[in-house]
Amino acid sequence: MQTPRLKIGSRGSRLALAQAEETRLRLCAAHGFDPADIEIVAITTTGDRVRDRPLSEIGGKGLFTKEIEEALLSGSIDLAVHSMKDMPAQLPEALVIAALLPREDARDALISPHCASIRDLPPSCVVGSASVRRQAQLKRIRPDISVVNLRGNVETRLAKLDQGEVAATFLACAGLNRLGLSHRITAPVPEEDMLPAVAQGAIGIEIRASDDSVRELLAAINDLPTETAVACERAFLASLDGSCRTPIAGHAVIRENHLEFRGEALTLDGKMTFTASRTGALTDAARLGRDAGEEVKAKGGRHLVDLFS
Repeated sequence: MQTPRLKIGSRGSRLALAQAEETRLRLCAAHGFDPADIEIVAITTTGDRVRDRPLSEIGGKGLFTKEIEEALLSGSIDLAVHSMKDMPAQLPEALVIAALLPREDARDALISPHCASIRDLPPSCVVGSASVRRQAQLKRIRPDISVVNLRGNVETRLAKLDQGEVAATFLACAGLNRLGLSHRITAPVPEEDMLPAVAQGAIGIEIRASDDSVRELLAAINDLPTETAVACERAFLASLDGSCRTPIAGHAVIRENHLEFRGEALTLDGKMTFTASRTGALTDAARLGRDAGEEVKAKGGRHLVDLFS
């Protein structure tokens, strides 16, 4: 059997494997590799194993990356493919994000068999979501609605909706599009109602910081507009010490060679929202995000101190 040239580490969900496959195909197209040159290694993470409790109770976003990063550090894989919205604000010191693929639709999708918008949902109905951001944003608009924890992969959550366990749920448009499930989207949620999670819709490729050969291969498939927008958003997240326990949202877009960013942090009940926006040069992406984060932190004061503690 042919020894693979590269090993890609990925979570084992259908969406994660689709993202790893997209990475493999882009590397093959850029460098003339045969797909057999690149092996995809499915790795089960703690976040995948424990599905009966909210992430905020069991350790946060890092539970979707810990085992994959351990495999990367040990050398058993050469690169790791992640949904960037799952990545903690700080990476292990010896690892870096070396490339980002072109971003998909960053918006959230409302999925409901009966209602076309959040405001159309029945009074006091039950909605499923595991995201503290979506929960807070939903409560801001519809405080009458009850939210239950709905974890699992895309197919599991759609099945629970189809079985009538909840009146609606929310998923990322990006994931549904990548799985060929765009027909399940009832309606994209306007960003005025649900500002997306930081880096939602972006696929990041993580490597060992010292691995110059893999870094060089990935340079050919890096999408600079996505890299710029995500750098701004993740700087905003880092300045707020954000985690999955914190309702934080942020989205940067490039318009006519400048960057426009809007970010927010909410209290868990959705009653208070602290926002900031920035416009500036593409080369200032990270600074714009940090500045917006500092403004949100200043506006939130003790409310955010209590939330982040």
